[in-house]
Amino acid sequence: MNADFRRSKNKKSLRSSASICVPIIWLILITLAAILAPWIAPTGPSTVRPSASLAPPSAKNILGTDLLGHDVYSRLIWGTRRTLGMSLLAVIVSAIPGAGLGFIAGYGGEPWDSWLMRAAETVLALPQLLIALVMVAALGSSPWSVGFALGFAGIASFARLVRSAVQQVSSQSYLQAAEVAGAGFWRIATHHILPNITGSLIAFTSIHFAWAILNTAMLTFLGFGGSPTMPDWGLILNEGRLYFISAPWISTAPGIAIMLTVLAANAVGKAWESKD
Repeated sequence: MNADFRRSKNKKSLRSSASICVPIIWLILITLAAILAPWIAPTGPSTVRPSASLAPPSAKNILGTDLLGHDVYSRLIWGTRRTLGMSLLAVIVSAIPGAGLGFIAGYGGEPWDSWLMRAAETVLALPQLLIALVMVAALGSSPWSVGFALGFAGIASFARLVRSAVQQVSSQSYLQAAEVAGAGFWRIATHHILPNITGSLIAFTSIHFAWAILNTAMLTFLGFGGSPTMPDWGLILNEGRLYFISAPWISTAPGIAIMLTVLAANAVGKAWESKD
């Protein structure tokens, strides 16, 4: 019976490993595509060929062309660089200040906890996309403003998560013993609290990255931050919507890329969360 249990456990472990390997491989591939875009894209992002307008997928253009004869595959590869860049900026802007504020609120106690969490709850009461739209309107329509606006909108979410994790760790007996033994603030923070909240932070960061990709594409689809000369997934999706009946391949390619990347990032985050 024990042998059967071990075999069942090993099978579950193998299935779990296989299910997480596929999303990780996909994320690695699109990251490499973003980095190597100048070398692997067949044409430049703004190379126009009017004679090949709305050509269906073929051996020459594996994902077809758009109205101006742009190679959709090339624009998708270049768009990966722009979309991942804006999403990564959004995650960095959210994670660093959000984690700092959450740590202060969770470990600093009153009155920091009340002040910071009331401010976070006020921000979370508003739709994050609405906050981002207002900030983009104020900062100007550019990739930097899109990434910064989405990052600012996500600070409160990170602060709440880290605050909760820090409070949970702070209630443990080993942390109280370290304080009684005379351990300083930085030693407690780096040797006791941070290692114990890293798993939750990585899991949430991965899920937040998926959120950033989805909302980056949404904002550029609406016309914020996109550039015809350097496309992103949301812009390509928007370019193809008028020709979806006659040339569905224009919108299908970035739509599938967005879907797979969001699912992959969510899967990695959920897997890390369950592991933690």
